[in-house]
Amino acid sequence: MSWKLWGLLGVFVVAALYWTFQPVIRSSNSETTPARSPAPTPAGSAGPNDPILIGAGDIASCQSDGDEKTAELLDQVVATGIQTTVFTAGDNAYESGTLQEYEQCYGPSWGRHTDRTRPALGNHDYKTGNANGHFQYFGAAAGDPSKGYYSFDLGGWHIIVLNTSDHCNAVSCATGSDQEKWLRSDLAASGAYCTLAIWQDPRFSSSARAGGSGTVKSFWDALYDYGAEVVVNGDEHNYERFAPQTAIGAADPDFGMRQFVVGTGGRSLDIIEPPRRPNSEITSDDTFGVLKFTLHPASYDWEFIPVAGFRFHDSGSGACHAAPPPLND
Repeated sequence: MSWKLWGLLGVFVVAALYWTFQPVIRSSNSETTPARSPAPTPAGSAGPNDPILIGAGDIASCQSDGDEKTAELLDQVVATGIQTTVFTAGDNAYESGTLQEYEQCYGPSWGRHTDRTRPALGNHDYKTGNANGHFQYFGAAAGDPSKGYYSFDLGGWHIIVLNTSDHCNAVSCATGSDQEKWLRSDLAASGAYCTLAIWQDPRFSSSARAGGSGTVKSFWDALYDYGAEVVVNGDEHNYERFAPQTAIGAADPDFGMRQFVVGTGGRSLDIIEPPRRPNSEITSDDTFGVLKFTLHPASYDWEFIPVAGFRFHDSGSGACHAAPPPLND
């Protein structure tokens, strides 16, 4: 009988050791995945004066007046007096992002809001070689000129601006690159409950020839791992909203990220031909406009605002969520 008691005691000891060290086993990740900070919690409740993030990509050209029309939409939102930050999603000044093009084409329209703008770079900005015009025009707001990626907080949200440069040829986006390592470290250090990321090249698009860019999957992997909510892109000159999904395009209403393509800043428009990508919820290829986010402590509202004389409109709300549980090694 005593040997059975000793056997049961051994089982209990093994179980106790497992549950003591199990969190350590589950949290051992690769060197590019810093440990998560303690799970953040939202602070406060939604209010009428929660901050606004508004913008678009593919914006200004001296050959088009589309950017003047979208800039008027920025004027109207800023005039409300609510804290407003303007974003750009790349290809801000055509054709080559020179300082002269920024000053003469972007400056008279969106340039009215430069002091509240946090810009992202696009491939056209790198036609000067190293995006000098972009960094000279925006100054410190554009981040370190050797990187072009940075982050900031807005209300209770963490906003990350990444750099797909010349489609990731000038600044690498690959897993293990300096940029991807920085992204994971930045996410690990953030105490925000809600996260939104902005860069040019969309992972998914119904108008891109390959259906989107595989080079930014590393960004999606990192953002998904840390529970980000929203991704905003440009490059494709149209508007498209996707349902929450994973980096491989699988629908995921619990932990997936909602992607918006908003290349409607004023340069030109690209046709979206059927079929649409899986999880694409709505598209528009004939309307310039801007995308407005109202950032609440634990949720967000979005609204696509068309330029005067156009009727396409899109709006809705989403909730922030915790990061998915880590996978066993």
